[in-house]
Formats: sequence, structure tokens, C-alpha cells
Amino acid sequence: MRFDELDLSDDVLDALDAMQFEECTPIQEKAIGVVLEGRDLIAVAQTGTGKTAAYLLPIINRLAEGDFPDDAINCIIMVPTHELAQQIDRQLEGFSYYLSISSVAIHGGTDGKEFARQQQGLKLGADVVIATPGRLLAHMKMGYVDLSRV
Repeated sequence: MRFDELDLSDDVLDALDAMQFEECTPIQEKAIGVVLEGRDLIAVAQTGTGKTAAYLLPIINRLAEGDFPDDAINCIIMVPTHELAQQIDRQLEGFSYYLSISSVAIHGGTDGKEFARQQQGLKLGADVVIATPGRLLAHMKMGYVDLSRV
């Protein structure tokens, strides 16, 4: 199945085209439509099969539809490692290139300058927060993280 056969916005399809993504992998073909319909999904696939795009593309598409506050956290993606948080953040940036979707990666292994940047992103709000549990909890304990509108 081709990505342009899915019910994705033109901006998302333009980003996929620019990245030379044409054909869905099996996990993407099976998952994207289900998530776009707003249904819950649990999926398992090997590393390198396109799982990240399988859930990021519907998230980006939904955020692009609007009706979400600019000053709030609208989506949280929990990950086990800071490397994965950074990787997903980079992929999100590529997939949403033609859209004004904001994201912030919240993870440990950083300096004070990066911690302050994370803090600012959480205070101002971001469409997507990609976080490791420990670092997100550290920010939450400081009292400025509002998850009431996720």
C-alpha cells in the first residue's frame, strides 16, 4: 500500500514525498488506518520495520486538524532511553516539516542548558512531548508541568 492511499493530510504526504517514503511497511499499513480512526492499538514488530512512523503519522495528522491549545501539552510519547527520545523527535520533525507542530524531547544525560530548554518547553506547552519517565517525573516534581489537557 502507498502512503497516498491513506487518509493523511496533504502536508504529511508532502513531507513523506520529500523524504522519499512511498510504500508502507506491513506494520504501517495495518496500524495507521486503525489509529486514524481513533481506535486503540497494540502492535509488535521487529526493529527497523517502521513502527515509529506507524504511530507518529496519525498523531501528526490529528494535530494538523487543529482544535488543540498552543499553550498546552497535547500528546506524550513515553520512551525508555534518551537516544530513542532524540531519534523520535528527529523523525517527528521530518514528518511534520510542512506543519507547525512543536515537540520537545525530555530526557536525562544533558547539561543545565538543555534542562532549562526542556523546562521552557514544558512550561510553554508543546504539541508532542517525547519523554523518558525519570526525567519527566523530575520536571513534574518541580511543579510546573501541566498534563491536564493531554
